[in-house]
Amino acid sequence: MNPFHSSPQKRPRDAGDTDGAMPGASRPDPSAISLPPVAAAFALQRASVAAAAPRVGGATLPLTGLPTGAAAHGPLRVLHILPSLDPRMGGVAEAVVQLVRHMAPLGCTSEVVTLDAPDGPGFDRVDATVHRVGPGRGFYGLSLPLVRWLRENRTRFDAFVVHGIWQFHSFAAWCGVVGTRTPLLVFPHGMLDPWFQHTYPKKHLKKRVYWALLERWVFDRANRVLFTCETELELARRPFLTDRHRLAVNGFGIDSVPADADQQADAFSEAFPSVRNKRVLLFLSRIHEKKGCDLLIDAFADVAPHDPDLCLVIAGPSEPALLGQLKSMAASRGVADRIVWTGMLAGALKWSALRTAEVFVLPSHQENFGIAVVEAMASHTPVIITNKVNIWREIEMAGGGWVCDDTRESVADALRRWALETPPAARSTMRDTAFACYQRHFRIETAAGHLVGSVSLASSSRRR
Repeated sequence: MNPFHSSPQKRPRDAGDTDGAMPGASRPDPSAISLPPVAAAFALQRASVAAAAPRVGGATLPLTGLPTGAAAHGPLRVLHILPSLDPRMGGVAEAVVQLVRHMAPLGCTSEVVTLDAPDGPGFDRVDATVHRVGPGRGFYGLSLPLVRWLRENRTRFDAFVVHGIWQFHSFAAWCGVVGTRTPLLVFPHGMLDPWFQHTYPKKHLKKRVYWALLERWVFDRANRVLFTCETELELARRPFLTDRHRLAVNGFGIDSVPADADQQADAFSEAFPSVRNKRVLLFLSRIHEKKGCDLLIDAFADVAPHDPDLCLVIAGPSEPALLGQLKSMAASRGVADRIVWTGMLAGALKWSALRTAEVFVLPSHQENFGIAVVEAMASHTPVIITNKVNIWREIEMAGGGWVCDDTRESVADALRRWALETPPAARSTMRDTAFACYQRHFRIETAAGHLVGSVSLASSSRRR
């Protein structure tokens, strides 16, 4: 296991423009800006909010910067901009779903605009009006209709919030606010992680060019760049950001486990009878090369012969070619009959799988936040993750799980310790500890409150 390491935080200078011009004009320090009166008291307890308050350049914002009701001018109106709400696109879509739902009780009205096709499949999970102005052209999503829509509708909103980068929707947001004082907030969701720079050097070279030509204008114009955790913020400094960018840890999380999860506890074993009465080790995520599934299969093959009740469940969508490679690997290691491949799990079946698992395992080489990790802890299931999952520090400190390196030997050691050396009573105790970690660090209500506070701060500055 790796010890907890804390890195000194460096306070960046606050700079950039606020009026939609090209970057260069200076901004005031956000800690020196007072917020307008709010119409409702903060919904979360002061102590829990203070413990997770957003950080700008390493300095915690005062609690008064986190309003949760409508400001004096009325409810806040926020537009969330992202490429797609398709759940297969990963965590960005789920982030918008969760944030929109929990910003509403805090006096914030949200709308969403995407490049999904108007006549495409519907995604009705969002508690907000959704404008589908796509499809964009190609993977990049070039869309002049999106730019026109943003410019025609910008006066209706107190702020634009961009989710994800490196596609046209983020530059379209800049086009939508340029020449105005409409606040722009950018939520990269891990897309500035230097792991991509080292793993895909050719793609990174393209990104350097794209940054110089277009993306940097988005960040230079941003009133604030938001991150899900401290580790993501620190990693993001390396490839592209400078001290002139205004950075803040907004935090992130998930809603509580559905109330009927206990009643549906047997749904997973009924759907997949081979897991019944087994010790289930669960991987639940998109199956991708960065997720370390090959490490997990190798590590499981080392441990499985020592306990016939161990069962590995690998759940998630995958490209057929990669799935075939992983299944061939499992066969060559002699554990093909000990692994259950379920495909993508959702709804009651997903929550039942998380409850059924003895431990959740995510041996990623890079992971910005890991929503499924938090979902596991919210389900009282401990986790084994690598120190490349950016929330590993919070989890290790709170005892929500174990942390290892992203190597076969380290993952195998963690599985061996859990499956063969940890007494049942200790494993049971860790279920409560995992849930306490979720409660302390990863409740979506806190993250939604921070985002509302950032919008209110930016909006009040515009009205001065």
